[in-house]
Amino acid sequence: MVTAVRELGAYTVLHAAAPAGEQPAPGQFAMLSCAEHWGGGSDERPYLARAFSIARVAAGEWQFLLEDVGPGTRRLADLTPGETLLALGPLGRPFTPPPAGRRAILVGGGVGIAPLAILRDRLGEDATVLLGFRDGDRAQGAQLLAGAVVATDDGSVGHRGRVTELLEAELAGERGAVVYACGPAVMLEAVRALCERAAVPAQLALEAGMACGFGACYGCAVPRRGGGFLRVCVDGPVIDAALIDRAEEHAGAPL
Repeated sequence: MVTAVRELGAYTVLHAAAPAGEQPAPGQFAMLSCAEHWGGGSDERPYLARAFSIARVAAGEWQFLLEDVGPGTRRLADLTPGETLLALGPLGRPFTPPPAGRRAILVGGGVGIAPLAILRDRLGEDATVLLGFRDGDRAQGAQLLAGAVVATDDGSVGHRGRVTELLEAELAGERGAVVYACGPAVMLEAVRALCERAAVPAQLALEAGMACGFGACYGCAVPRRGGGFLRVCVDGPVIDAALIDRAEEHAGAPL
């Protein structure tokens, strides 16, 4: 059941009563749909459930960060307290905490900041947080992660430019960090390449369109370095950057 809905600029934070059972680890996701009016067109064809990172676990609730980018996300964003939200999860492989003595650098872009919020909750304030957004309206999402350094494409908030420019500065001469990233594929590829050049390990939370969430449909498969494929829903969504040659265009947080 939806317990609360709040707006953060262009985003909606959906609070839902946590289901009984296993609690999520940072980086895991849930397949979301609505109990009512989950369809479109004249025949009310059901939408497939949508995969969303679990952004926070607190006070018996799971929280999700949404952006209205189509009919499915619009229906979820229109939910009100008391309505029934169907959530299947937690699913997927989570982030792995950094080894002792290594600094965590969290890099997020747009709605892809969601899994970094729960990760920051677990790691504490020592983690460095770098967030990038298209504009000031979306930059309000940074409220999910206190103390974040923000970049915006239009320069309306924080650094004018890309969040990967902030990361490049952080990595200058850095060998004792682990980078955790989630965002659009172009950002993830830039993060992967920067970390490879700096010999800094990185974990990338890939997000792709999923029909099942269980690895059966192969709709979210991405090429693995050396051959074969990784399924984002079961081999990820968090994948060691060293396992892929590049972040594919369909495997980034939706714009």
